[in-house]
Amino acid sequence: MDELIYVIAGKEQALLNIQCQQLIEQLLEPEQKLTGFFSADGAEASASVIFDELRTAPFLTEKRVVLVKDADEFISENRQLLEKYFDNPCPTGILIMTVSTWPSQTKLAKKLPKVGKLVSLKQPEAWQLPGRLSEYARQAHNKDLSRGAAELLIELTGDSLGMLYSEIDKLALFTETPVEKTLQAAGPADKRNAITTQDVELLIGHNRLFNAFAVIDECLAGNAAEALERLRSMFAEDKSAEYTVIGAFAFHFRRMFNAKALLEKGARPAEIVKRLQIWSNKEGFFGQLGRVTLKQIGENLQRLAAMDFAIKTGRTKANIAAEQLVLELAAASVRR
Repeated sequence: MDELIYVIAGKEQALLNIQCQQLIEQLLEPEQKLTGFFSADGAEASASVIFDELRTAPFLTEKRVVLVKDADEFISENRQLLEKYFDNPCPTGILIMTVSTWPSQTKLAKKLPKVGKLVSLKQPEAWQLPGRLSEYARQAHNKDLSRGAAELLIELTGDSLGMLYSEIDKLALFTETPVEKTLQAAGPADKRNAITTQDVELLIGHNRLFNAFAVIDECLAGNAAEALERLRSMFAEDKSAEYTVIGAFAFHFRRMFNAKALLEKGARPAEIVKRLQIWSNKEGFFGQLGRVTLKQIGENLQRLAAMDFAIKTGRTKANIAAEQLVLELAAASVRR
Protein backbone atom coordinates (compact mmCIF):
# COMPACT_ATOMS: atom_id res chain seq x y z
CA MET A 1 0.00 0.00 0.00
CA ASP A 2 1.57 3.29 -1.13
CA GLU A 3 -1.24 5.59 0.01
CA LEU A 4 -0.35 8.04 2.75
CA ILE A 5 -3.88 9.32 3.40
CA TYR A 6 -7.15 7.39 3.68
CA VAL A 7 -10.59 8.92 3.97
CA ILE A 8 -13.36 6.50 4.94
CA ALA A 9 -16.76 8.08 4.27
CA GLY A 10 -20.16 6.72 5.25
CA LYS A 11 -23.31 7.44 7.23
CA GLU A 12 -23.41 4.28 9.34
CA GLN A 13 -21.01 4.36 12.27
CA ALA A 14 -20.78 0.58 12.60
CA LEU A 15 -19.63 0.23 9.00
CA LEU A 16 -17.07 3.00 9.45
CA ASN A 17 -15.67 1.26 12.52
CA ILE A 18 -15.46 -2.10 10.79
CA GLN A 19 -13.79 -0.72 7.66
CA CYS A 20 -11.39 1.36 9.74
CA GLN A 21 -10.38 -1.62 11.87
CA GLN A 22 -9.80 -3.78 8.80
CA LEU A 23 -7.59 -1.08 7.24
CA ILE A 24 -5.51 -0.69 10.40
CA GLU A 25 -5.01 -4.46 10.55
CA GLN A 26 -3.72 -4.37 6.97
CA LEU A 27 -1.31 -1.53 7.73
CA LEU A 28 0.06 -2.70 11.08
CA GLU A 29 0.81 -6.02 12.72
CA PRO A 30 -0.76 -6.41 16.18
CA GLU A 31 2.60 -6.02 17.93
CA GLN A 32 3.28 -2.77 16.02
CA LYS A 33 0.20 -0.93 17.30
CA LEU A 34 1.77 -0.07 20.65
CA THR A 35 4.46 2.09 19.06
CA GLY A 36 3.08 2.74 15.59
CA PHE A 37 -0.52 3.80 16.12
CA PHE A 38 -2.21 6.95 17.44
CA SER A 39 -5.96 7.63 17.58
CA ALA A 40 -7.93 10.78 18.37
CA ASP A 41 -11.56 11.91 18.29
CA GLY A 42 -12.17 14.53 15.63
CA ALA A 43 -14.24 16.77 17.90
CA GLU A 44 -11.36 17.07 20.36
CA ALA A 45 -8.30 16.57 18.16
CA SER A 46 -5.71 19.35 17.89
CA ALA A 47 -4.23 19.88 14.43
CA SER A 48 -0.76 20.45 15.88
CA VAL A 49 -0.93 17.15 17.78
CA ILE A 50 -2.14 15.22 14.73
CA PHE A 51 0.58 16.61 12.45
CA ASP A 52 3.26 16.07 15.11
CA GLU A 53 2.17 12.44 15.45
CA LEU A 54 2.30 11.97 11.67
CA ARG A 55 5.83 13.42 11.51
CA THR A 56 7.10 11.44 14.50
CA ALA A 57 9.66 8.88 13.35
CA PRO A 58 8.16 5.38 13.50
CA PHE A 59 9.63 3.01 16.07
CA LEU A 60 9.80 -0.73 15.36
CA THR A 61 7.64 -0.27 12.28
CA GLU A 62 8.06 1.26 8.82
CA LYS A 63 5.02 3.54 9.09
CA ARG A 64 3.20 5.42 11.83
CA VAL A 65 -0.60 5.31 11.50
CA VAL A 66 -2.65 8.22 12.83
CA LEU A 67 -6.45 7.90 12.98
CA VAL A 68 -8.86 10.82 13.36
CA LYS A 69 -12.31 9.42 14.09
CA ASP A 70 -15.47 11.35 13.18
CA ALA A 71 -13.27 13.93 11.47
CA ASP A 72 -15.95 16.14 9.87
CA GLU A 73 -15.52 18.89 12.45
CA PHE A 74 -11.73 18.51 12.47
CA ILE A 75 -11.63 18.98 8.70
CA SER A 76 -13.90 22.03 8.78
CA GLU A 77 -11.76 23.74 11.39
CA ASN A 78 -8.40 22.86 9.81
CA ARG A 79 -9.14 22.78 6.09
CA GLN A 80 -6.26 25.06 4.99
CA LEU A 81 -3.72 23.19 7.12
CA LEU A 82 -4.93 19.90 5.71
CA GLU A 83 -4.72 21.22 2.15
CA LYS A 84 -1.04 22.08 2.76
CA TYR A 85 -0.42 18.66 4.30
CA PHE A 86 -2.08 16.91 1.34
CA ASP A 87 0.39 18.73 -0.91
CA ASN A 88 3.35 17.36 1.04
CA PRO A 89 2.43 14.46 3.36
CA CYS A 90 5.03 12.89 5.62
CA PRO A 91 6.42 9.78 3.87
CA THR A 92 6.54 7.77 7.10
CA GLY A 93 3.09 8.73 8.38
CA ILE A 94 -0.31 7.41 7.28
CA LEU A 95 -3.34 9.55 8.05
CA ILE A 96 -6.78 7.92 8.30
CA MET A 97 -9.90 10.05 8.71
CA THR A 98 -13.45 8.74 9.06
CA VAL A 99 -16.18 11.13 7.95
CA SER A 100 -19.91 11.08 7.35
CA THR A 101 -19.60 13.01 4.07
CA TRP A 102 -16.79 13.81 1.61
CA PRO A 103 -17.95 16.43 -0.93
CA SER A 104 -16.20 15.86 -4.25
CA GLN A 105 -15.97 19.55 -5.18
CA THR A 106 -13.63 20.58 -2.34
CA LYS A 107 -9.89 21.14 -2.77
CA LEU A 108 -9.16 18.31 -0.36
CA ALA A 109 -11.26 15.88 -2.38
CA LYS A 110 -9.47 16.88 -5.58
CA LYS A 111 -6.03 16.54 -3.96
CA LEU A 112 -6.70 13.18 -2.29
CA PRO A 113 -6.28 10.84 -5.32
CA LYS A 114 -2.67 12.01 -5.76
CA VAL A 115 -1.62 11.02 -2.24
CA GLY A 116 -4.26 8.67 -0.93
CA LYS A 117 -7.55 6.88 -1.33
CA LEU A 118 -11.23 7.46 -0.66
CA VAL A 119 -13.15 4.48 0.74
CA SER A 120 -16.83 5.23 0.24
CA LEU A 121 -19.22 3.03 2.21
CA LYS A 122 -22.75 2.60 0.91
CA GLN A 123 -25.57 0.37 2.10
CA PRO A 124 -25.80 -2.48 -0.43
CA GLU A 125 -29.00 -3.24 -2.32
CA ALA A 126 -31.28 -5.87 -0.78
CA TRP A 127 -30.25 -8.52 -3.31
CA GLN A 128 -26.57 -7.92 -2.49
CA LEU A 129 -26.91 -8.35 1.27
CA PRO A 130 -26.65 -12.18 1.57
CA GLY A 131 -23.48 -12.22 -0.50
CA ARG A 132 -21.99 -9.35 1.49
CA LEU A 133 -22.71 -11.16 4.76
CA SER A 134 -21.15 -14.40 3.50
CA GLU A 135 -18.08 -12.46 2.41
CA TYR A 136 -17.78 -10.77 5.81
CA ALA A 137 -18.14 -14.07 7.68
CA ARG A 138 -15.40 -15.59 5.56
CA GLN A 139 -12.99 -12.66 5.73
CA ALA A 140 -13.50 -11.65 9.36
CA HIS A 141 -13.96 -15.07 10.95
CA ASN A 142 -13.05 -17.73 8.37
CA LYS A 143 -16.61 -19.06 8.59
CA ASP A 144 -18.91 -20.30 5.84
CA LEU A 145 -22.30 -18.59 6.00
CA SER A 146 -24.83 -20.23 3.70
CA ARG A 147 -27.25 -18.13 1.70
CA GLY A 148 -30.16 -19.58 3.66
CA ALA A 149 -28.55 -18.63 6.96
CA ALA A 150 -27.76 -15.14 5.64
CA GLU A 151 -31.34 -14.63 4.45
CA LEU A 152 -32.74 -15.79 7.81
CA LEU A 153 -30.36 -13.44 9.63
CA ILE A 154 -31.57 -10.52 7.49
CA GLU A 155 -35.18 -11.46 8.12
CA LEU A 156 -34.68 -11.57 11.90
CA THR A 157 -32.34 -8.59 12.23
CA GLY A 158 -33.27 -6.15 9.46
CA ASP A 159 -31.15 -4.75 6.65
CA SER A 160 -28.75 -2.54 8.63
CA LEU A 161 -25.33 -3.81 7.60
CA GLY A 162 -23.70 -2.70 10.83
CA MET A 163 -26.22 -4.64 12.94
CA LEU A 164 -25.88 -7.68 10.67
CA TYR A 165 -22.08 -7.66 10.98
CA SER A 166 -22.44 -7.47 14.75
CA GLU A 167 -24.75 -10.49 14.75
CA ILE A 168 -22.27 -12.44 12.60
CA ASP A 169 -19.55 -11.65 15.15
CA LYS A 170 -21.76 -13.24 17.83
CA LEU A 171 -22.50 -16.25 15.63
CA ALA A 172 -18.81 -16.78 14.91
CA LEU A 173 -18.09 -16.91 18.64
CA PHE A 174 -21.11 -19.16 19.17
CA THR A 175 -19.80 -21.72 16.68
CA GLU A 176 -16.42 -21.78 18.43
CA THR A 177 -18.11 -23.10 21.57
CA PRO A 178 -17.88 -26.89 22.00
CA VAL A 179 -20.95 -28.46 20.41
CA GLU A 180 -22.06 -30.31 23.50
CA LYS A 181 -22.33 -26.97 25.32
CA THR A 182 -24.47 -25.26 22.70
CA LEU A 183 -28.22 -25.59 22.64
CA GLN A 184 -28.70 -28.28 19.99
CA ALA A 185 -26.06 -26.59 17.83
CA ALA A 186 -26.07 -27.85 14.28
CA GLY A 187 -23.46 -30.25 12.99
CA PRO A 188 -20.69 -32.26 14.60
CA ALA A 189 -17.59 -30.60 16.03
CA ASP A 190 -15.54 -31.03 12.86
CA LYS A 191 -18.01 -28.91 10.88
CA ARG A 192 -18.10 -25.84 13.12
CA ASN A 193 -16.39 -23.76 10.45
CA ALA A 194 -19.92 -23.20 9.11
CA ILE A 195 -22.66 -20.92 10.44
CA THR A 196 -25.97 -22.67 9.78
CA THR A 197 -29.60 -21.60 9.73
CA GLN A 198 -30.04 -23.50 12.99
CA ASP A 199 -27.24 -21.48 14.58
CA VAL A 200 -29.01 -18.28 13.50
CA GLU A 201 -32.32 -19.46 14.86
CA LEU A 202 -30.87 -20.66 18.17
CA LEU A 203 -28.69 -17.66 18.95
CA ILE A 204 -30.27 -14.70 17.16
CA GLY A 205 -33.83 -15.76 16.64
CA HIS A 206 -34.67 -17.74 19.76
CA ASN A 207 -36.05 -14.92 21.92
CA ARG A 208 -37.44 -12.95 19.00
CA LEU A 209 -39.23 -15.96 17.53
CA PHE A 210 -40.47 -17.10 20.93
CA ASN A 211 -41.93 -13.65 21.62
CA ALA A 212 -43.48 -13.44 18.15
CA PHE A 213 -44.98 -16.90 18.65
CA ALA A 214 -46.51 -15.83 21.97
CA VAL A 215 -48.01 -12.65 20.50
CA ILE A 216 -49.47 -14.49 17.50
CA ASP A 217 -50.80 -17.22 19.77
CA GLU A 218 -52.79 -14.67 21.78
CA CYS A 219 -54.02 -13.06 18.55
CA LEU A 220 -55.29 -16.36 17.15
CA ALA A 221 -57.07 -17.00 20.45
CA GLY A 222 -58.78 -13.62 20.11
CA ASN A 223 -57.06 -12.18 23.20
CA ALA A 224 -56.28 -8.67 21.96
CA ALA A 225 -55.36 -7.19 25.36
CA GLU A 226 -52.92 -10.01 26.19
CA ALA A 227 -51.41 -9.86 22.70
CA LEU A 228 -50.85 -6.09 22.98
CA GLU A 229 -49.27 -6.50 26.42
CA ARG A 230 -46.82 -9.10 25.12
CA LEU A 231 -46.03 -6.98 22.08
CA ARG A 232 -45.30 -3.89 24.16
CA SER A 233 -43.06 -5.98 26.39
CA MET A 234 -41.10 -6.98 23.30
CA PHE A 235 -40.40 -3.34 22.49
CA ALA A 236 -39.60 -2.51 26.11
CA GLU A 237 -37.17 -5.40 26.61
CA ASP A 238 -35.46 -5.46 23.21
CA LYS A 239 -34.08 -2.20 21.82
CA SER A 240 -33.65 -3.80 18.40
CA ALA A 241 -37.33 -4.82 18.20
CA GLU A 242 -38.03 -1.74 16.09
CA TYR A 243 -35.98 -3.37 13.32
CA THR A 244 -36.79 -7.03 13.95
CA VAL A 245 -40.43 -7.40 15.00
CA ILE A 246 -41.94 -7.50 11.49
CA GLY A 247 -39.25 -9.92 10.36
CA ALA A 248 -39.91 -12.23 13.31
CA PHE A 249 -43.66 -12.21 12.57
CA ALA A 250 -43.02 -12.83 8.87
CA PHE A 251 -40.68 -15.73 9.62
CA HIS A 252 -43.31 -17.38 11.81
CA PHE A 253 -46.16 -16.89 9.34
CA ARG A 254 -44.00 -18.12 6.46
CA ARG A 255 -43.22 -21.28 8.40
CA MET A 256 -46.94 -21.66 9.16
CA PHE A 257 -47.74 -21.23 5.46
CA ASN A 258 -45.28 -23.94 4.43
CA ALA A 259 -46.45 -26.29 7.17
CA LYS A 260 -50.13 -25.77 6.33
CA ALA A 261 -49.45 -26.42 2.65
CA LEU A 262 -47.62 -29.65 3.52
CA LEU A 263 -50.45 -30.75 5.80
CA GLU A 264 -53.00 -30.20 3.05
CA LYS A 265 -50.83 -32.36 0.76
CA GLY A 266 -50.99 -35.16 3.30
CA ALA A 267 -47.60 -34.80 4.98
CA ARG A 268 -47.31 -36.13 8.53
CA PRO A 269 -46.47 -33.74 11.40
CA ALA A 270 -43.21 -35.56 12.15
CA GLU A 271 -42.12 -35.08 8.53
CA ILE A 272 -43.04 -31.38 8.66
CA VAL A 273 -41.14 -30.87 11.92
CA LYS A 274 -37.99 -32.31 10.38
CA ARG A 275 -38.37 -30.58 7.04
CA LEU A 276 -39.09 -27.10 8.47
CA GLN A 277 -36.75 -27.52 11.47
CA ILE A 278 -39.35 -26.83 14.14
CA TRP A 279 -37.28 -27.45 17.25
CA SER A 280 -39.52 -26.25 20.08
CA ASN A 281 -43.20 -26.02 21.09
CA LYS A 282 -44.29 -28.32 18.29
CA GLU A 283 -47.69 -28.92 19.88
CA GLY A 284 -48.39 -25.18 20.12
CA PHE A 285 -47.27 -24.65 16.54
CA PHE A 286 -49.67 -27.25 15.13
CA GLY A 287 -52.37 -25.91 17.42
CA GLN A 288 -52.02 -22.54 15.70
CA LEU A 289 -52.24 -24.19 12.28
CA GLY A 290 -55.61 -25.65 13.23
CA ARG A 291 -57.04 -22.18 13.82
CA VAL A 292 -56.32 -20.63 10.42
CA THR A 293 -56.62 -21.46 6.76
CA LEU A 294 -53.83 -21.34 4.19
CA LYS A 295 -55.53 -18.34 2.59
CA GLN A 296 -55.62 -16.44 5.88
CA ILE A 297 -51.92 -17.09 6.49
CA GLY A 298 -51.14 -15.84 2.98
CA GLU A 299 -53.17 -12.68 3.60
CA ASN A 300 -51.20 -12.06 6.80
CA LEU A 301 -47.92 -12.40 4.89
CA GLN A 302 -49.13 -9.84 2.36
CA ARG A 303 -50.15 -7.52 5.19
CA LEU A 304 -46.68 -7.86 6.75
CA ALA A 305 -44.98 -7.09 3.44
CA ALA A 306 -47.05 -3.91 3.11
CA MET A 307 -46.21 -2.91 6.68
CA ASP A 308 -42.51 -3.51 6.12
CA PHE A 309 -42.59 -1.23 3.08
CA ALA A 310 -44.49 1.45 4.99
CA ILE A 311 -41.96 1.36 7.84
CA LYS A 312 -38.94 1.56 5.54
CA THR A 313 -40.43 4.47 3.60
CA GLY A 314 -41.26 6.40 6.77
CA ARG A 315 -45.03 6.16 6.40
CA THR A 316 -45.43 4.54 9.80
CA LYS A 317 -43.44 3.35 12.80
CA ALA A 318 -42.75 -0.27 13.67
CA ASN A 319 -44.53 -0.22 17.02
CA ILE A 320 -47.65 1.41 15.56
CA ALA A 321 -47.75 -0.99 12.59
CA ALA A 322 -47.25 -3.99 14.87
CA GLU A 323 -50.06 -2.93 17.20
CA GLN A 324 -52.39 -2.45 14.23
CA LEU A 325 -51.50 -5.94 13.02
CA VAL A 326 -52.15 -7.46 16.44
CA LEU A 327 -55.56 -5.81 16.74
CA GLU A 328 -56.55 -6.89 13.22
CA LEU A 329 -55.47 -10.50 13.84
CA ALA A 330 -57.27 -10.70 17.16
CA ALA A 331 -60.45 -9.16 15.71
CA ALA A 332 -60.40 -11.59 12.80
CA SER A 333 -60.03 -14.51 15.21
CA VAL A 334 -62.99 -13.34 17.26
CA ARG A 335 -65.13 -13.07 14.11
CA ARG A 336 -64.19 -16.63 13.17
